[in-house]
Amino acid sequence: MEQQYILSLDQGTSSSRAIVFDRKGSICSVAQREFEQIFPRSGWVEHNPHQIWASQASVIAEAISKIDINGKNIAAIGITNQRETTIVWDRDTEEPIYNAIVWQDRRTSEYCDQLRREGVVEMIRSKTGLILDAYFSATKIKWILDNVPGARKRADEGKLMFGTVETWLMWRLTRGDIHVTDVSNASRTMLFNIHTLEWDKELLDMFGIPLSMMPEVKSSSEVYGHTTSTLFAHHVPISGSAGDQQAALFGQMCIEPGSVKNTYGTGCFLLMNSGERPIESKNKLLTTIAWKLGDKVTYALEGSIFVGGSVIQWLRDSLKCITSSAEVEALAESVPDTDGVYFVPALTGLGAPYWDQYARGAISGISRGTTTAHIARAALEGIAYQTYDIVKAMERDAELPIANLKVDGGASRNNLLMQFQSDILNTDVMRPRITETTALGAAYLAGLAVGYWSDLDEVRSQWQVEKVFSPSGDLAKVASEIEGWHNAVNRVLTEYPIK
Repeated sequence: MEQQYILSLDQGTSSSRAIVFDRKGSICSVAQREFEQIFPRSGWVEHNPHQIWASQASVIAEAISKIDINGKNIAAIGITNQRETTIVWDRDTEEPIYNAIVWQDRRTSEYCDQLRREGVVEMIRSKTGLILDAYFSATKIKWILDNVPGARKRADEGKLMFGTVETWLMWRLTRGDIHVTDVSNASRTMLFNIHTLEWDKELLDMFGIPLSMMPEVKSSSEVYGHTTSTLFAHHVPISGSAGDQQAALFGQMCIEPGSVKNTYGTGCFLLMNSGERPIESKNKLLTTIAWKLGDKVTYALEGSIFVGGSVIQWLRDSLKCITSSAEVEALAESVPDTDGVYFVPALTGLGAPYWDQYARGAISGISRGTTTAHIARAALEGIAYQTYDIVKAMERDAELPIANLKVDGGASRNNLLMQFQSDILNTDVMRPRITETTALGAAYLAGLAVGYWSDLDEVRSQWQVEKVFSPSGDLAKVASEIEGWHNAVNRVLTEYPIK
């Protein structure tokens, strides 16, 4: 029998990737391709759905050709994706009726303000676990139906389909045979009742979205269908699906209640496994579905940081104090501390636990002695402080302290940042050997569904730590620094100063 692999599709905000994993969870092949970011107006972010598909199709072909395999060697395909990004297409022509509206897009912020005035915030939160925000899919779908000529009529006639990116990819891979999503992605639309596990009629009616547009909701690990595209001569099962942050939680093997991971990417996303019960957050976190395996649903608490690693890009592209992102660690290490400088990186507002979309960034504590090194160090520390605020909110909601923090994403390679994170949290920060945990989580979900891996114990045994950062800071000094951070945050908040 020829050797078998799992193909993981990692469709992200700026690029599409395909990664081939073997039975040990090791990476055998990687291919990646960037695609165009479209900014029609300030605050608007779009993608061309055809470019998403074309880029994903091309990296599939490249990844499998690199190790000279074909569809016969692929036991299953798992998909993980940028969440909340919204695509609407015609059921018959298969043509998108508008560009994909990306999760970062803020065009519906004023509509969200209107809904707040109408008093529906608590109703939405109680059903979906989400805070009313333009971030999620519901208001994006409504905008498309309201602004594309004839769209609402076609939707009412059952001619339009909605999907987040994994739904679109599965539709294309199967040539329209399946219109499905999984519970983790459905829980990010602001239309899915996380308690009944169904599309919510009251929410669909409020946003004017016909049920006929919505995909069928499945578990995160089952055979949804088989490929029929020309990418594979053989019909390969598609059997794993999870939003990128839930997939990373699974890839980090945070499968016990209370376990926490943080992905340090363009933004930062912290998730805590809360087990089989959804925890109602009293600290402005999101309650979301992590995954569903068989009949068992696992929930999570989530805190989203809008600006994480992208602040390093800002130092490079706008402030021009570094020429590449890799230089920031050495520059920051050239000074022993920030000399009292704080950088609140609210470049696109503040996410959890503040949810202040109108906040803007600030650098405070500047003196004649301040250098670019101090600002670079303050920028890195600003990422860690935002993470601290969310972890503390999680601990209050879950009523238990975290045992450690598992980390992944590009900025997790920055040792200075990881050590500072450990110091202010006063807990171990654990970086795994394989940091491609998002793609790995999707691979595990797909492989479990087809018996490629026998059970959770087998995949859990594959997780290996590469480095542990243990707290080494002066606790009194750390407490003073955190107080200084909160003072700096209070200066940029427009509505809800923290105590």
